[in-house]
Amino acid sequence: MTSLRFNVLSDVAGFLSSLPTADANSVEAARARQMQLTKPPGSLGRLEDLAIFMAGWQGCERPEINAAQALVFAGNHGVCAQGVNPFPQEVTAQMVANFQHGGAAINQLCSANGADLSVIALELETPTADFTRGPAMTEAECLEALTRGADAVDSSADVLVLGEMGIGNSTISAALCAALFGGSASDWVGPGTGSDDAGIALKARVVSDGMTRHGVGTPMEILAALGGREQAALCGAVLQARAYGIPVILDGFICTAAVAPLFATEPAFLDHCLVAHMSTEPGHQRLLEALGKDPILSLGMRLGEGSGAAVALGVLRSALACHGGMATFAEAGVSGA
Repeated sequence: MTSLRFNVLSDVAGFLSSLPTADANSVEAARARQMQLTKPPGSLGRLEDLAIFMAGWQGCERPEINAAQALVFAGNHGVCAQGVNPFPQEVTAQMVANFQHGGAAINQLCSANGADLSVIALELETPTADFTRGPAMTEAECLEALTRGADAVDSSADVLVLGEMGIGNSTISAALCAALFGGSASDWVGPGTGSDDAGIALKARVVSDGMTRHGVGTPMEILAALGGREQAALCGAVLQARAYGIPVILDGFICTAAVAPLFATEPAFLDHCLVAHMSTEPGHQRLLEALGKDPILSLGMRLGEGSGAAVALGVLRSALACHGGMATFAEAGVSGA
């Protein structure tokens, strides 16, 4: 399939019928192989499930990761004018430069776990609008960001690792979750990059203002009204990866919240997605319960920038190494149960 094109936001819901699904025969073949490997059934726990998941999306009994692509999308947010973040927005561009020079955690983790990293800065000099005053993005701006995300996906990748960078985007994430899944703003907000109790209370008030203005509409309309360019780009990347049949590893709270509008449009949009880790950001557990997703790891991380997803890639590689490389009982001459 060629790169997706987004003409109007209402088109997104109709994409699902044309997108591939996991191959059931490969899933069953991989599950049968797990039962023949030289170990008690189920003794590798989640590693077995991950190998079977990958088999379904690669359409083969023994999936491999030869090429892992990591994408980090960066954007700035007009709602920062409300004082919701202790750091200035200039930090977004500064961190993008750090990524590009190899100095960030995500650079080290991609190197350690075998992922090719690209960082896409989305009009950092032009933040989105302040959603307490009006919609964060016009439909055209949201569509452009969706397309940027889709265009960044490499069709030859075996897995896609996703992350983000954007001062203020923990507030954006809380607003999206509250509007899509209900609850009060205080149910979803957290410290983000280091807000104290007063800062968290301010974020809750700002999110409540945004919900009052923009809490009604289709999920993709809510994305445009409350989200940011990096959130829309992440949605575009997830949709394009699905069109290519590439499984996705989502990072923590902010990355998962970014693609929640796709889930709210149709839960099956995220069938090819794994969640890397449980963030310490308070809303993440609530969000994962809403999505029905179990994180691969829980390491007390809350950095963002795709760091947890890169670590989870190492776990995924380990799962496939065992699945593909272990001997069966027959091959090893070991008596089975």
